[in-house]
Parts: sequence; structure tokens; C-alpha cells
Amino acid sequence: MMMLERYAYANRWRRVSPAAKGLFALCGLTAVFAAGSPRVACCLAAVLAAVTLAGTGVSLKNYLRVAAPALGFLATSAATLLFSLRLDGPAGPALHLVPSELPQVAFACTRSLGGLTAMLFLALTTPMNDIVALLRRLKTPETLLDIMTLCYRTIFVFSEAVHDMRTAQAARLGYATPGRALRSLGALAANLTLQVWQRSQSLHQAALARNNDGPLRFLEPEYPRARASLATAALSGASLIALAMVST
Repeated sequence: MMMLERYAYANRWRRVSPAAKGLFALCGLTAVFAAGSPRVACCLAAVLAAVTLAGTGVSLKNYLRVAAPALGFLATSAATLLFSLRLDGPAGPALHLVPSELPQVAFACTRSLGGLTAMLFLALTTPMNDIVALLRRLKTPETLLDIMTLCYRTIFVFSEAVHDMRTAQAARLGYATPGRALRSLGALAANLTLQVWQRSQSLHQAALARNNDGPLRFLEPEYPRARASLATAALSGASLIALAMVST
């Protein structure tokens, strides 16, 4: 998460209007789901990934590191769809490949891959504060935006807490042996649970102290040539959709 946010703040398109980037990502999603074959969906995913790499300046290695958890989940899902568990086999329970499911699995996986690249484009080019500001302009309920903001910031708070506790445990050789490592992980989980409870209570008291008066707002930067960026995003997104429809 920290890596994703760091790239979002340091990318080349940081000063491009979030509305333009959001529109392009939405068009990318539409194009991927409008694709009529796995080959077209895969080509669209490659185009979206290439645009992201060119716009952000992120290396391919770091891009794959960010996408690795989602790609792992996608590979696991594909394996569960391709293989069937048979309990009544002659040699007992066994996994069997289902070739008839291959076209459907390929279609689903390439569409998911295209959707992932579209979302990574938005996440790697647009910080969370800008996304929340964009959603606010789109009239998203303020309660939902407040929850998003608090959850997002809480992730970083507890990530830092985990890092500090793990560093302190390692300094005391808490991970020198498997037994110590297991005890250290248990203590870390217990302490983190306590911190979650205490900090949630503090957030609740802070909200009561301000009488929940109004949403959480942040200063929004001004984006130069916002209309030109929006027009460019609309034209590029329409080209992706047209490519998907023509290829179908």
C-alpha cells in the first residue's frame, strides 16, 4: 500500500486532472468487458499497462510487484476453475483437468486482467485524496467518503506500528528460532489488536468532540489544462472502446 501511494504522488501525471484519469480508467473497464474474445481483452490489458508505465514512469519490475497479489489471486481462481476434485476415483480423491472449461476460464481471466490494469492505472496515477475529491464532486455520500478516508489513513498508522513492533522484537532476537518467532508473532498480534481497540475509541471520542459536524475535507490542488486533459482522456477512452467493438 505504501509503495502504491508513493508512486501515485511521484508519477509524471500527478498534475493531470483526476477526472480525466478516472474517465480513462472507466473507459478502459468498459472496453475490456465489451471485448468479444480473450485475445482482444488481453491486447487491451497490454495497452492499459503500457499507458500506465509510460505515464507513471514506474519500472516494469515495480509494476509487477504492485500487481503481484492480485495476479496471484487471479492465478489461484483460474486453477480452481480449471481443475475439478473427484472423490470417487479409483485411486481415491484426485484433481482432474476440465478441458471444456478452458475457453470460459481464459475469457474470464483476460477480462479480469484487463480490469486490473485499468484499476492500476488509476491507483498508480492518482493519490487517494484526489480520488476522494473526485468522488465528492460525483455526489458520493459523505458518510462513505469519511469511512474511506479513515480506513485508508488507519492502514498506514497500523502499518507503521507493526513495523516498529517487529523491529523491536528483532532487536531482542525475537525471531532467532522458530519457537521465538511464533511467540513474537503472537505478541505482535495481541499488541496490535489492543492498539486497534484503543485508537478506534480515540477516533470515536474525537468525532463526538466535534459533534460529527460536517464531512472530512481537504484542500484540493488546481490542475492546469483540466478541460484539455478531460477531452484527451475521453478521446483515448473512446478509441479503446471502439477497438474492442471493432475487434469483436
